[in-house]
Amino acid sequence: MFSAAVTDVLLENHIHFAYVNGVSSGSMTAMNYVSRQNGRMLLTTKTYLHDKRYMGLRHLIKKRMIFNFDFSFGEMSSTLIPFDYDAFYSSPQRYEAVATRCKTGQPEYFEKGVCPDIINAIKASSSIPVLSRMIKVDHRQYLDGGISMPIAYKRPMDLGYGKVVLILTRDLTYRKKPMSPMMERAYRHYFAPLPHLLDSLMEIPDRYNRMVEEIVRLESEGKIFVIRPEHPVTVSRMEQNIAKLEALYAEGRRVAEERLPALRNYLEE
Repeated sequence: MFSAAVTDVLLENHIHFAYVNGVSSGSMTAMNYVSRQNGRMLLTTKTYLHDKRYMGLRHLIKKRMIFNFDFSFGEMSSTLIPFDYDAFYSSPQRYEAVATRCKTGQPEYFEKGVCPDIINAIKASSSIPVLSRMIKVDHRQYLDGGISMPIAYKRPMDLGYGKVVLILTRDLTYRKKPMSPMMERAYRHYFAPLPHLLDSLMEIPDRYNRMVEEIVRLESEGKIFVIRPEHPVTVSRMEQNIAKLEALYAEGRRVAEERLPALRNYLEE
């Protein structure tokens, strides 16, 4: 919701970046940004959050996925709240979704117009380990991009882009806590046949915290521009309280609007 609000403000102010990437649910937020569908992420969440077709334990039991991608990318995107696929595919903006390959435990980048199955790559990027089954892209199995690459801030630098604008969903003080013994046992049991993926899962807290420290340094040096919540976020990953989600969206709008002058200065330097 925070990212959706920020990208909506960017759209309203005609700020369109040459390159965009998204990790996990950020890959879906970025889709709506590239297709220039202001407000779509908020609308779909408010409309279908409590719809059994959208998410729930039934889908986890029947299809091994807590979020029902068949509905989200099917009926919802084609009929109920249409996603503008034509605008998405024809946009001159480069778009990449980041997913983790299960065999290697490493991140891979799937580009619109290059990957023949970009929608499955986006599903893979958003597939939470244990709560989602692995998704096939080009005959290979993938899961959530956040496992191996929670913040793909270096990717545009590697591609040669000189300005990087990063939308984070946690405040400046947030750091991941060590993995709980229960979660570690669950991962070790579930992913024992995939040792490289398991290693990547075990390193999530340390990897994330190292990245955040480097981002803070790069930001202080003026090399990247960061838009993040100003206060600790209390919305959970499976949040069911629409009022809390709307409040986070409103916070995202406020922060983005306040940061616009500084963002324009950064981009014009």
